Amino acid sequence: MPLYRDEAVVLRTQKLGEADRIVTLLTRRHGRVRAVAKGVRRTGSKFGARVEPFMHVDLQLHTANIEGHSGLDIVTQAETLAPYGEAIVADYGRYTAGTAVLETAERLTAEEREPSLRLFLLTLGALRALAESAHAPSLVLDAFILRALAISGYEPVLDACARCDEPGPHRAFVVAAGGVVCGEHRPPGAPMVSADGLRLMNALMGGDWETADAATQKVQREASGLVAAYLQWHLERGLRSLRLVERG
Repeated sequence: MPLYRDEAVVLRTQKLGEADRIVTLLTRRHGRVRAVAKGVRRTGSKFGARVEPFMHVDLQLHTANIEGHSGLDIVTQAETLAPYGEAIVADYGRYTAGTAVLETAERLTAEEREPSLRLFLLTLGALRALAESAHAPSLVLDAFILRALAISGYEPVLDACARCDEPGPHRAFVVAAGGVVCGEHRPPGAPMVSADGLRLMNALMGGDWETADAATQKVQREASGLVAAYLQWHLERGLRSLRLVERG
């Protein structure tokens, strides 16, 4: 079977048989890949800890995608590039936010082996920020979600009406419309977003961390609720890990 190498973030693992694991990877060049890591559950495994969630690794794999027959690749070598898992799992807030980052990245890669370099780099940056405690974990998660949705073609409209393009600011946020809407297009009962909440969402989209870090916990919770609702609307079913994330 042909060999190939790639960088990857480990998104998820599951048991296989007595000693193996199936690992779901987001790779730099090959998109989302599922592979078998043989023997990693044995005590003497050479690279078991290197193929755990949150880890940034350099892998060598045997490809099982031959002559149109897709299957699970096989991990033959694994070298740690950055052990983000060590810092992330040591803190509940970082761990729950990181778990939501990984689940979002997996859910937004609908097709296996479809390259998505931007999503790979965005996921890597989010894990690095969580491991280094660069910002509040919930802010890192919300920034990741907004930018990942934008990469996937679902960027929320925040500066003009999502229905008619009338310049804002508008305060009604309608997930089904794709962002804020003007008074004319606001459906009954649509949630309203404060000026500070809208400012925070724009800051997270644009990487303005000075503004984002200065937001109050109340504003962070407001923005987080809208971001979570917007994500789950586009995924069409809930994200299990979001329920555990500490908000503000």
